[in-house]
Amino acid sequence: MIRLGTRGSQLARTQSEAVAQMLRAVGLDVELTIIRTDGDRMAGSLARLGGVGVFAAALRTALLEGECDLAVHSFKDLPTAPVPGLTIGAVPKRADAADVFCGPGRLDELPQGARVGTGSPRRAAQVRALRPDVQVVDIRGNVGTRLARRKLQGGDLDGVLLAKAGLARLGRLDAVSEEFSVRQVTPAPSQGALAVECRAADAPWTGSSPLAVALGMVDDRACRSAAFAERAVLEGLQAGCAAPVGAHAHTADLESGRVSLFGAVISLDGTRRLTAVRDFCANLQTVPERDQVARQAGLDVAEELLQKGAAQITDLQASKDHRSPSHDAQALWAPGISGPDDPNADVSA
Repeated sequence: MIRLGTRGSQLARTQSEAVAQMLRAVGLDVELTIIRTDGDRMAGSLARLGGVGVFAAALRTALLEGECDLAVHSFKDLPTAPVPGLTIGAVPKRADAADVFCGPGRLDELPQGARVGTGSPRRAAQVRALRPDVQVVDIRGNVGTRLARRKLQGGDLDGVLLAKAGLARLGRLDAVSEEFSVRQVTPAPSQGALAVECRAADAPWTGSSPLAVALGMVDDRACRSAAFAERAVLEGLQAGCAAPVGAHAHTADLESGRVSLFGAVISLDGTRRLTAVRDFCANLQTVPERDQVARQAGLDVAEELLQKGAAQITDLQASKDHRSPSHDAQALWAPGISGPDDPNADVSA
């Protein structure tokens, strides 16, 4: 029996069960194992708590210590720093990466001074760019909690911004009143993608166990390359998940395997926006080769953004010459911040 580790929130369990069903379809016996995370007990803004990497810490520790055989993450919530002994064994077919507005109508139809909620500095910056006359309110909690903050449900907000993928997985697309294009509101790197993390010995390109073979069967080549390229933009900028950085890659030519990567850095007040584009070929023989080419494209985009002044227009929490001391540590370490239990917090919203 393969034990698939997951957080206990509704969204995490829904995502993990979807992966479990994929693995069962290719012949594995899989059960979900709920892993309690320190991040579930935190109160306050995720940005102030050091980023969403805190939610990955317990899952990765459980995987390394043999409490589970796989861990499912919302890929955008996973720190870019690698963990020795672990690897991304599969990236299943990706959900829609778009951000959406959930309100009475379109964002541009809101009155001046309207209150718009989001827990993401990236989304907040882009809302300010689109509507500098509205008030952006920092929120957290699960999808249901965030939607309940809307005036449509008796709350205090005119609308909230969320990831379309999270709403789709929970069957709440009925709440969407506007979908943004990826150039209008650029998604977080690897938004909509799931990462199935495994121990290095179980990777499809190094092993031949039933688990390794199954992971290779559920891995989607195009989605994996896109996600790795987008995440490398964050890596090259040496920025955390809370930085106002967006990236999106798509297959521009299916026959040749050409992928186009778009990256953006936005000032927190929304007044400045820097962009860069790179194309790369994902038609390579091995997974490690494809991962490396995708990563290099992301690093190239990050380098161009830095040359254009990304570190000057916003706080990336690290520059090209200095990495934040906590950046690598966040891959495994979760700060012991006490607070009321919040086991249903959905950081991937």
